[in-house]
Amino acid sequence: MNEMTSITTTLKDWETDQEVRWCPGCGDYAILKAVQRTMPQIGADPAKTVFVSGIGCSSRFPYYMETYGFHTIHGRAPAVATGVKLANPELDVWIITGDGDGLSIGGNHMMHLLRRNLDCQIMLFNNEIYGLTKGQYSPTSREGTTTPSTPFGSVDHPAEPCSFALGSGARFIARGYDVSKDLPEVLKAAHRHKGAAFIEIFQNCIVYNKDVFADFTEKKNAATGQLWLTDGEPMLFDKGTKGLKLNEQSLKLEVVDVIDGDWQAAGVRVHDVTNRMMAQMLVEMPFGPFPKALGVLYDDPRETFESAVVEQIEQASKGKTPDLQRLVSKGQTWTVTDPGPDL
Repeated sequence: MNEMTSITTTLKDWETDQEVRWCPGCGDYAILKAVQRTMPQIGADPAKTVFVSGIGCSSRFPYYMETYGFHTIHGRAPAVATGVKLANPELDVWIITGDGDGLSIGGNHMMHLLRRNLDCQIMLFNNEIYGLTKGQYSPTSREGTTTPSTPFGSVDHPAEPCSFALGSGARFIARGYDVSKDLPEVLKAAHRHKGAAFIEIFQNCIVYNKDVFADFTEKKNAATGQLWLTDGEPMLFDKGTKGLKLNEQSLKLEVVDVIDGDWQAAGVRVHDVTNRMMAQMLVEMPFGPFPKALGVLYDDPRETFESAVVEQIEQASKGKTPDLQRLVSKGQTWTVTDPGPDL
């Protein structure tokens, strides 16, 4: 994110007068509240913040944030956000999308935003279903998922959002889930990153795909099912009794037991957020044999798209005087002197 002058706000300053309308129990409520709590903590300014969404349940988000906002068309939030950022690079741009909106009809736009590295935050709510249109299977639905559009079970191999983002050239990849107390810290890390920050948020669709992530989000499963990553810290889970080790011969990750807290002796890896290869391995870990990798998986900034555009324009215009009349008079021109026929 661009350097901003921090201001003091409260959660109330980020709430609108609109009634928040999602299904009772929807995970979107928790995500909204996490974002509204995070904004004062990062010193954000409502007058310099923009939320841009596409189509879907998640895309009601701009109505509930006391900021500028665009509720755009299906899949086109990245395109509109790019225009917003180029028009005013000082704005803090947040994109709200879902697994259908962002990876199906909007997949092409998402890919180009990530490879260009526009300075913004992308929050992709992944509930593995099309909730707004009554429960059809989505690009992230698992094989065998039964829906109105797959009555015999989906035979599609699901897309992996973070793998897609890495393959598109993203320089920041993170994961969280709707009711996690650690989600605000993930959002803060994304905001600190200079460039396109991609955050996959596992979100419970209470109506059409209830508890699809319960195997790792429920409290009873959290210790064994979640691996929260911290840069420079060992990859430990299950209360420190297990960790991840890289088999140097097969170049594959393995789960190892940690005895008496001695993770070094067990060969447990230390997380390095700049290691892209390791980030890809963490993203692709099959859940069950491995825990779900959460937190910041990859963070390695590079020059942003809008800064390169601004610099190019400055260089091209250096030493020149703006002259609109000269511009429109260049090339083939003609002068109309007759008023034309009577109509």
